[in-house]
Amino acid sequence: MRPLDFRLLFTARVLVMVGEAAVPTALALAVLRATGSSGALALVLACAMVPRLMLLPVGGVLADRFAARRVAVAADLVAAGAQAFAAVELLGGQPRLWHLAVAQAVGGAASAFAMPTVSPLVAGTVPAERRQRANSLLGAARGTAQLAGPALAGTLVLTVGPGWTFALDAAAFAGSAALLALLRVRRVPAPRRSLRTDLVAGWREVRSRDWYWSSLVAHSVWNGAAAVLLTLGPKIAVDRLGGEKVWILTVQAGAVGLVLGSLIAARVRPRRPVLVSNLGLATLALPMLLLALALPAPLVIASYAVAMTGLGVLNPLWETAVQEAIPGPVLARVTSYDWLLSLAAAPLGYSLAPWAASRWGPGVPLTVAAVLVAAACLATAAVPGVRALSVRRPPAEAR
Repeated sequence: MRPLDFRLLFTARVLVMVGEAAVPTALALAVLRATGSSGALALVLACAMVPRLMLLPVGGVLADRFAARRVAVAADLVAAGAQAFAAVELLGGQPRLWHLAVAQAVGGAASAFAMPTVSPLVAGTVPAERRQRANSLLGAARGTAQLAGPALAGTLVLTVGPGWTFALDAAAFAGSAALLALLRVRRVPAPRRSLRTDLVAGWREVRSRDWYWSSLVAHSVWNGAAAVLLTLGPKIAVDRLGGEKVWILTVQAGAVGLVLGSLIAARVRPRRPVLVSNLGLATLALPMLLLALALPAPLVIASYAVAMTGLGVLNPLWETAVQEAIPGPVLARVTSYDWLLSLAAAPLGYSLAPWAASRWGPGVPLTVAAVLVAAACLATAAVPGVRALSVRRPPAEAR
């Protein structure tokens, strides 16, 4: 394996991460400028989410069957085309909502094929003893992108318009595809079978490991709870904790925590990585309870930073454990089910939170979600596979 390969992969992922972090802000402002309707924004966001969820398992099958690098390159090129179309639409001055919706639907479909390829690409370009560090670097880059992306989008929207954010994102996807095309990836070929057989085989790998499926349940609950927090938190921060700046600081503190957690994960090698990281996810209950009680803003900001630090630690530890434990020929399929279950709970949180808040006030759904996420994450400690799973130690000279 060449060190150059991971550098190419890392650079490609950074380009995509920054674009993905910038586009939501630009998209929201562009749709609101064009329509003035939050319902229209919800429609466009749904157009991206639905095909992503529906096609994730298929993306995993194709990445295992035809090589992750090829699928990733093709997905990036399709995403580049979709974002370029959106950029042209916006730069034209009179964007049509259905054009933006179609572009985001195509981009969402492309992401369904790209997301399952990341773990196989890391496993195929990085030696086993260095994967945790590699995953930690990618996690730190993700957190940094979440800090820089919205600021970049805001600057572009206020100066030259939202269309240029999409143009830059299209260029980022094209650049990523070019870099990935240069990769040399070690690959374990998968046998050719029917789509249904491959989907069932991937699900069988998930179901056969109690540490995996039980953790996915906890991760899914975490994402649903995070959606509740992100839906109800801004209004509480604005109305009761000091205004918009409080929520901005909260989100920025979370991004800093994500980077910090990823850097911590690069240095620690817990004996039971899945157990430790799942327990760390339970800290999301803290900011939710503090928001439910409308306690002082500094406590909310600090607790959200702690919770996102837990997420930052989890991501590299989890990805490294999965890359070691799951056979190469099914790794992309298993990863696709991971993404599917994790993402599926978020729309539920987004839709239920406003409804519950309108009936009982925001404190009730926040408290319920906090209890659920704490219970789900802590309960994984009772699963024998979670307690037993350990990763191989790297040789001393590789540390």
